[in-house]
Parts: sequence; structure tokens; C-alpha cells
Amino acid sequence: MFAVALLYSTVGHAGASGYLAAMALFNTPPSLMRPTALTLNIIVATVGTIRFLRAGFFSWRTFWPFAVASIPASFLGGWLPLPASVYKGLVGAVLLYSAVRLFFSAKRADTQETKLAPVGLALILGAAIGFLSGLTGVGGGIFLSPLLLLMGWAKTKETSGVSVTFILVNSIAGLLGHGLFNHLEALKTLPHEAFVWAPAVLIGGWIGTDLGTRRLPVGGIRRWLSVVLVIAGLKLLSEVIPLLLHR
Repeated sequence: MFAVALLYSTVGHAGASGYLAAMALFNTPPSLMRPTALTLNIIVATVGTIRFLRAGFFSWRTFWPFAVASIPASFLGGWLPLPASVYKGLVGAVLLYSAVRLFFSAKRADTQETKLAPVGLALILGAAIGFLSGLTGVGGGIFLSPLLLLMGWAKTKETSGVSVTFILVNSIAGLLGHGLFNHLEALKTLPHEAFVWAPAVLIGGWIGTDLGTRRLPVGGIRRWLSVVLVIAGLKLLSEVIPLLLHR
């Protein structure tokens, strides 16, 4: 958990997909994975938001259209209950996507000119990302970051600052939605290990964001991390496929 928080926070992410990967590898019950990942996300994203804001890598104009639509959508996604097989399938797909995203974006140069995202389109995309974030227990940065870079709506460092703040508000909304469904007792559903993981990700996130606001080549490390995500994603999908075949 420390390593995941450190590696992800260098690029403005909070590590939810990595936490889900670790919990999947160690057979954490699906019912505990979503609230645990969201809680750890909030810890790391809070640190990241403060550090990237202070470093000047944030654009309110880029952030708000995505965030204003994503917050209620993330709350709704966190509120919806999912069967274990469906949840494993969704998270497995998210982990595989995250692995590809990490591998191919390990080294990206800011060579293109940026432009402002159209507000209407940003609202639609923000709602879609927010809903998927709350549903699966990730903060959404893993989807927002490549979108901002691909569309030329932000430079790399600015993307990190916008993404980590986006992750923070979505993780809070997703956890609140999950807590509402569980009679406002989301924290009681966390495994006991989470209280050990929390300080580990706090320290990892603090170190990672400090490195992330400076120049640090993390391409090779992130490629290795993508291998872990592939293994965990395939593990979850392998558990879902037999269930589908028996139907």
C-alpha cells in the first residue's frame, strides 16, 4: 500500500486501482474493497491536492466542469449495490485499462498546445467518469488524466493537479453514497488492516507528491506497476468467467 501510494501520487493519482489490485491478490472480500479503496484514496488525494495547489499546478477552469457533474454521479455509483461477480468483472476491466494507461503514458512530452475543454462536453464526460468511479471504488483520475492529455486540455503537471483534486471530491462522494446504502456506517465495513494501511499510504502519498511536483523519471517504475495491475485484473476476471459459463 505504501509503494502504490508513492508511485501513483507522483503523477497526481491517489492509487485506488493499485489498492484494489493489492486487495484482489490477497483475496479481500469484494464487499470490503470499494469502501477501503475510497477511504485510502481520500487520504492520499488530500495530501496531493494541497501539494499540487501550493506548487501552482492547478486550473479551476479545467477542473470545475468535470467535477460539478461527477460528484452527484459518483454518489449515485457508490450507492448502487453490485453482485460480487459483476463487481469483480468491472474492477478487473478497470485494472486492465489502468495497466495499459500506465504503461503507454509512462513517458509523455508536453509538445502540443492546450485549449479549454468545452463546458457542455466536460459536464457529460465528468458525469460518466464520476458514475464509474463511485461504482467501482476508484477516484476517476485514471480516466480523467489520459482524457485531458489526449484532447490537449491540459499540460502534464496541470493534469496531475486537476486529477488529484477530482479524485478527492469523487472519492468523498462515492464513500458517502456507499455509506448511505449501508445506513451511514461505511467506516464500520472497513477491514482491520485498513487502520494499518492508512498511515502507510499517508506517508507514501506525502513522499510521492513531493517527488511529483519536481522532475522525477518514473516511467520504468510505472511500467512495472502496470504488470501488477494486469495480474490482479486477470485474477478477478478469471473468477468471473466460470460463473458466467455456469449460467
